[in-house]
Amino acid sequence: MRKPVSRVLVINDEPLVLKEFLRSLNAAARSLDNPLGIVFTGVTTAKQALAAIEEDGDLQAVVVDDKLYTINGGKSRKLQMSALELVQRVTRLRPELDVYILIAQEQEDEVVDALFAEAVDGYFYREEKDYRGIYRIVNAQIQEKARTPFYDQLKNYVWMAKDSWHTPGHSSGESLRNDPWVSDFYEFMGEHIFDADLSVSVPMLDSLMEPRGVIAEAQAMAAKAFGARRTFFATNGTSTANKVIFQTLLAPGEKLLLDRNCHKSVHHGVVLSGAHPIYLNSSVNRKYGLYGPVPKRTIFEAIEAHPDAEALILTSCTYDGLRYDLPAIVEAAHEKGIKVIIDEAWYGFARFHPEFRPTALEAGADYATQSTHKVMSAFSQASMIHVNDPQFNEHIFRENFNMHTSTSPQYAMIASLDVARKQMMMEGYKLLTRTLALAQELRKQIDSTGVFRVLALEELLPEEVRHDGIRLDPTKVTVDISRSGYTVEELQRELFDRFNIQVEKSTFNTLTLLLTIGTTRSKVSRLYDALMRIAREGRAPQRLYQFPDIPEFTKLRFLPRDAYYAGGEAVPLLDEKDNVNRALVDRVCADQITPYPPGIPVLVPGQQITRTVVDFLVGLLRSQKRVEMHGIVYDGYLPCLRVLKPGEEKSLKKIG
Repeated sequence: MRKPVSRVLVINDEPLVLKEFLRSLNAAARSLDNPLGIVFTGVTTAKQALAAIEEDGDLQAVVVDDKLYTINGGKSRKLQMSALELVQRVTRLRPELDVYILIAQEQEDEVVDALFAEAVDGYFYREEKDYRGIYRIVNAQIQEKARTPFYDQLKNYVWMAKDSWHTPGHSSGESLRNDPWVSDFYEFMGEHIFDADLSVSVPMLDSLMEPRGVIAEAQAMAAKAFGARRTFFATNGTSTANKVIFQTLLAPGEKLLLDRNCHKSVHHGVVLSGAHPIYLNSSVNRKYGLYGPVPKRTIFEAIEAHPDAEALILTSCTYDGLRYDLPAIVEAAHEKGIKVIIDEAWYGFARFHPEFRPTALEAGADYATQSTHKVMSAFSQASMIHVNDPQFNEHIFRENFNMHTSTSPQYAMIASLDVARKQMMMEGYKLLTRTLALAQELRKQIDSTGVFRVLALEELLPEEVRHDGIRLDPTKVTVDISRSGYTVEELQRELFDRFNIQVEKSTFNTLTLLLTIGTTRSKVSRLYDALMRIAREGRAPQRLYQFPDIPEFTKLRFLPRDAYYAGGEAVPLLDEKDNVNRALVDRVCADQITPYPPGIPVLVPGQQITRTVVDFLVGLLRSQKRVEMHGIVYDGYLPCLRVLKPGEEKSLKKIG
């Protein structure tokens, strides 16, 4: 097992003083317990310090002299940068670093007052020269960051090897281990997955539903790491996290502003909460079949038109890596008293590298949901809910959280959240720096094939959001495949069958590649090799079938919850002669109808059906390209929509 390296940077403008500090501190590190491999290094200027912080991913802490001077002409001393300014710049660059200040005892009050509001972890007196004491404090703080309270306790319990007289039924794998029929499952999964699969009957492992022990500790450490006031672990994915927030903030009939392009869990949350949604049409890049952010103008107009809305939810970044200019949007919403929820499912790592910031919370959002499993090292379904809402009602939130979460959560999933937080705190900057370098390298390699081409931000942006301050997450790579001579389906099959490569998603003429902290140079090389081999086949480009654009939102006639829970009736999309059934026009849909890809609802419960919508759905069903149609009801082989009966329409309260 590789041992970690933890470097601590000392910044002092006097070379002889710095040399003595480093010699003595490293001597202390060698003579005392040093499990995390702490080594002290030093620089004499703020410029060198910032360069080192930017370049060295193994840095865990900095010790800053309270005043940094430069020597002019060997005589005069000129202040190069105050400790306050340097601390602020360090924090903006890498907020996960521990920061300590070296001060003179007689200046203690002055320095502490100046740095009171900054992220300073402690102060050391210059003249005391207590190097072993300084080392112990720095070591203890780094070890504290590296703790995983829940995971550590889970391991402790497993090593105790207690006899199990409680759930789950496999009893630490005993039901599987030597079974002639299913022991291969035990061997494939490994013994510890079963040893660690425990129940809420084990008090020392705390309760996810009412955490007061190691889960509460782990969540508090995650809140600090991700810049939240409170953080909650979710084991049902971000889909459930979004629903919990909706039911916390929204009572039946209260307004919610939302991107129609949001994940389907958001639309399901509308049904469950009984909210009155104001759907905002997203921008569309028709050339590549990509759905982008909601135009800033549309958002601002909706905020002005609906100041009585309780909340606004947006997805940032989008599946394709497009990021909103959030600070201005959050400010506009807060001016009207509207809470801001940001679905950061694809952007949870952003806190740990300046290339990706500001995060939603740093931009002022009240809530952020993150799929820790999507882009960090947690198990699938493991997510986090981050809260910065100053009016947060913990009791109501907890009731809604417990309504959705299982009373038998998977402890390995909780442990993976704890470990994912630790990894990002200790080496997130280093890992993301590597990922960014690999993304840049991959872009160049793909472009060099002469056939495949990575789309730049300007090409991804729909026209209507070109001046909205949208930025691109470089770890999402969208590749134009239109010159390859393959359809998307053929290319994906070729990559999978011939080269053992599975990509993230596609449109009719693009592939999306997702780079993560687990991406390696070997994977990049194999992908480049595969694309170059395909490119050299020299196939003639072929016409690629483009889906028609999803129709814009029509009209919401009833609350989605009211329409969804009505009985309704199934009306065919085609009549007896296999023509488009015009009887559906002006009826009200009772379900969410979502073609996948791209996964954007064409209809939501309570929405009025138009001829354009019916033509669109029938066109998709008749197309040669296979499209999943979520929400369609089949009467035998006949596709139908569940719509409200006339009597039900009369009994429900209309809106809008």
